[in-house]
Amino acid sequence: MKKRVKELATVQTGYSFRSRLEAVENGNLAVIQMKDLLDNNTVSCDDLMRVDMEEKEHHFVKKGDLVFRSRGQMATSAVLLDDPGKAVVAAPLLRIRVKRPDVILPEYLNWYISQREAQIFLNSRAKGSAQKMISKRTVEELEVALPSVEKQKSIVELAALSAREQELLHALADKRARYVSAVLMQDAIAGREGLWNHRTH
Repeated sequence: MKKRVKELATVQTGYSFRSRLEAVENGNLAVIQMKDLLDNNTVSCDDLMRVDMEEKEHHFVKKGDLVFRSRGQMATSAVLLDDPGKAVVAAPLLRIRVKRPDVILPEYLNWYISQREAQIFLNSRAKGSAQKMISKRTVEELEVALPSVEKQKSIVELAALSAREQELLHALADKRARYVSAVLMQDAIAGREGLWNHRTH
């Protein structure tokens, strides 16, 4: 069974700030920007910019919301796993909020959006060449395969394990490369010293 995103969630454009954002140390609102979306498709709430402005409850985000990259090379989303407090999403990002978590898990929708079938659909409807733009309507029209919630949980867990495995493999490969480089450098230094000693005798 497949359902469109608009049947499963509400999609809202991020808050459009009229002027350049000015950080205020103890501002009343936090702002989620593109820089806060991590490579693992989660939102980091560790270093959100704070601003002083009128509270826009209609634009508030909460734990479980998805933040969609509507511009740039990556047409993917990031899920909020932590409570950000009073925070808004800045345009051009989009906020996606699942209507019924008992029907679709936010983490599953987040995973699905990054899959090949969804990416083909989104990119085929993107506008612009240098700077791709994906409209709110395009996201709403995306069809999502909808297995049972139990199956969704299993998929999310397996995807997380696979991602963790890839991270460990990359870290291992990086360590190995640095070790080999260090050994070769030692050989190079030893070789130069040997050559120098040979010339002086």
